[in-house]
Amino acid sequence: MKILVTGGAGYIGSNLIKFLKEKSYDNITSIDNYFTGTEKNHIKGVIYRKANTWDFEIEKQDIVFHFGEYSRVVPSFKDIKYVMKSNLLGTSRVIELCKSWNAKLIYSASSSKFGGNENLSPYSWVKSKMVELIKNYKKWFNLQYEICYFYNVYGENHIMYGDYATVIGIFEKQLMNNEPLTIVGDGEQTRQFTHINDIIIALNKIMYQNKNKEWYLSSDKNHKIIDVAKMFSNNIRFIPKRKGERHESISLINDTKEILNWKTKYKLKEYIDGQK
Repeated sequence: MKILVTGGAGYIGSNLIKFLKEKSYDNITSIDNYFTGTEKNHIKGVIYRKANTWDFEIEKQDIVFHFGEYSRVVPSFKDIKYVMKSNLLGTSRVIELCKSWNAKLIYSASSSKFGGNENLSPYSWVKSKMVELIKNYKKWFNLQYEICYFYNVYGENHIMYGDYATVIGIFEKQLMNNEPLTIVGDGEQTRQFTHINDIIIALNKIMYQNKNKEWYLSSDKNHKIIDVAKMFSNNIRFIPKRKGERHESISLINDTKEILNWKTKYKLKEYIDGQK
């Protein structure tokens, strides 16, 4: 079985590849343009190709994990041209390749459209349109797909620096540098945080599903951002609200955990305590 991981040198992609290699999957190829990915995440025995999703060439694949998209809300306003190229052109091409290969597409969707209008940012809008396109390809061409919604993933290899850093990564870096933890707005906004190891276990289970279904990969608890920051430190600084960010993170009522026989094992507080 040939497995392609777009964004395979990035955060989620590299952790998935590491897991698959440990499970003795040998025919794995990564496509990554290293916009946020890094060679430090390379895993021995994997084929790595530096290329863009909108123009790469590769032989027929059986399963495609598509993580190689632009994936941040706030910076998407200034990066809108790249967002459109990466997420509209790139993903449309990946979908078309999966159709031509008769390959299963496992797509990394965004939970940012839940808890607010999906048009809050260029990123959220484009991601919602790609979900729509995938579903239409099922109707039009019988594309086989599984769509995964990730909820604020944290853990090994998450980005800690720059515009594309994750919330937990930012707090870790600020704590490490003995800096105040910056909270956007009043900190009352809520998010569900899901450990990368829980996500990878779910993705492995989803790889064997043939349901053309949306999967909601989230922890069971909503956390206020101010409460998360206080798990790290009481040295806190508030900064102005930013355009495009939703106030609440909502996981729709779903049967993901029951069908997959999957539940999250890792607790955010335990992870944070381990970083101090």
